[in-house]
Amino acid sequence: MLNKHDQIGERVFDIFNYLFLAIFALITLLPFIYIVAGSFATEAELAERDFFLFPRDISISAYQYIFSTNTIFRSMGVSIFITVVGTLTNLFFTLTMAYALSRKELMGRNFVMNLIIFSMLFSGGMIPSYLVVKELGLINSYAAVILPGAISAFNLIVIRNFFQNLPPGLEESARIDGCTDVGVLWKIVIPLSMPIIATFGLFYAVGHWNNFFSALLYLNDHTKWPLQVMLREIVMLSQLSIGDMSNIDPNFVKPPDQSVKMAVIIVGTLPILLVYPFLQKHFAKGALLGSIKG
Repeated sequence: MLNKHDQIGERVFDIFNYLFLAIFALITLLPFIYIVAGSFATEAELAERDFFLFPRDISISAYQYIFSTNTIFRSMGVSIFITVVGTLTNLFFTLTMAYALSRKELMGRNFVMNLIIFSMLFSGGMIPSYLVVKELGLINSYAAVILPGAISAFNLIVIRNFFQNLPPGLEESARIDGCTDVGVLWKIVIPLSMPIIATFGLFYAVGHWNNFFSALLYLNDHTKWPLQVMLREIVMLSQLSIGDMSNIDPNFVKPPDQSVKMAVIIVGTLPILLVYPFLQKHFAKGALLGSIKG
């Protein structure tokens, strides 16, 4: 039982810890709040004030300019398609391969694991990867963005370790009831692995949503560009002609470049941020479940 002095010390530590974490969280939020405020600011305010968290005059001209054509909507649809299909592809190949490699009776599994670890340390590089994708006829197709990274070696190892720590009695009981290997995976292993599946599924989804280099490298048709490539065109290259400008009102005054860049960042970031609250509860549990080798 703690004495009064120890209780006071714990309370002081808790208060200090909460204050430190609150200040640190506020510091990390300030840049994002500034971007949100800047996307609604006027040209005069952006020129006068170097940093602010609340605009004096709210203007939505940057968002009107971005959504005045269907280019952003088309790019967002492409990003959603690549993220959904890519994440499902990642999970399918990662789960099936991790489950197979977790079986001790599988011949040659140590050799395969050594090859996977080797791929984490050494890579052919961009040019060999491009040549492989080209020879497979995947250039200018979404498969070129999804398939080359279908399996993450690190995620595979963590999920494999988790599968190895599952109680063997569950699988033995399922096999006695007549389940095949696929049945055991689908009916026993996957339901027990939902936290880790949700965690690494989100990691895969964020990777697909934020990835622009693969699309820039393999997709030659600009109508197939995802949202992040369009964001790069506007933010990095300051190319504000984001599509067919014939739909824009001739009397419409183009907003300042800086506010357009900030608005595009918000448009590109907000959709994936909305996914986090639904999967946040799985983070701590899912990320740690397979981190200890059994």
